[in-house]
Amino acid sequence: MELTEISNQVESAGNYIRNLKDYFLGPELWSSMLAPELWSSMIFTVIKVILIIVIARIVNRVANASVRRIVSDRKNKHLRFDVRRATTIGALLQNVITYVVNFIAILLILSQFNFNLAPLLAGAGVLGLAIGFGAQSIVKDIITGFFIIFEDQFAVGDVIQTGTFKGTVEVIGLRVTTIRAWTGEIYIIPNSTIQAVTNYSIYNSFALVDLLFSYEEDISKAIIELDQIFLALHEKNDNVVSLPVVKGIQSLGESNLSVRISIECRPNTRQDIIRDLNQEIEQKLKLSQMPTVRGAAYLPDEKG
Repeated sequence: MELTEISNQVESAGNYIRNLKDYFLGPELWSSMLAPELWSSMIFTVIKVILIIVIARIVNRVANASVRRIVSDRKNKHLRFDVRRATTIGALLQNVITYVVNFIAILLILSQFNFNLAPLLAGAGVLGLAIGFGAQSIVKDIITGFFIIFEDQFAVGDVIQTGTFKGTVEVIGLRVTTIRAWTGEIYIIPNSTIQAVTNYSIYNSFALVDLLFSYEEDISKAIIELDQIFLALHEKNDNVVSLPVVKGIQSLGESNLSVRISIECRPNTRQDIIRDLNQEIEQKLKLSQMPTVRGAAYLPDEKG
């Protein structure tokens, strides 16, 4: 019995091998593989896929160029128009267009390989619902990004601070906001984590400088010399909005007193103006035209 069973198994294995040999070496397979209809169909499919990819890239470029052109035209027109907001919405529209065009291109490519898109889209809807529950942070990022733009909290090019991150807004995307620090670091922040924002680019700011003098110095003379410095600074620097003023003696210390200066300046120009002020004061001190400054304090205390 055992020999008969083994013999039957060997015979069935031989039959299977012969069938495989006949299939792969038989004329039917090679004739079907070499059929012109098969190759023409494959070549036509590859050509259509390449055309879809090329057309998608062209649509992306044309659409993005159109958005940039519209934003540029709006900037150049002498109309009441928020340039910051236009730039930000333009960048967001380019992201949305790219995602939509690429998604449609993927569906068209799949259809060329005879994928049934109806159950695929239905499954994608169910999968999207499941992902929506499982990836709530991503949904929050996208919703927060839209509210940031349409409420005009900040825009591309603004200098902002959120939490410990401060810098120039480079990109406001669907999910993340990119900030570049003045030292070159790039911060990529999920939109949902942006809770409180300080925007330094909307309104004029004030530079407050406390100059220290000893009690032996003539403060009245120092104020007169500072007024001359302010005139020169206001004429030379267009970012100084109005003539700087001396607020008066701010504090009295054990060996020094401080005189406070207030300078209104355009957004994000405070540090440049303070450097120009320091240079003017240094030149006056070289010429011995004003009492010696023992030190200085700058408010707000920031770098840039």
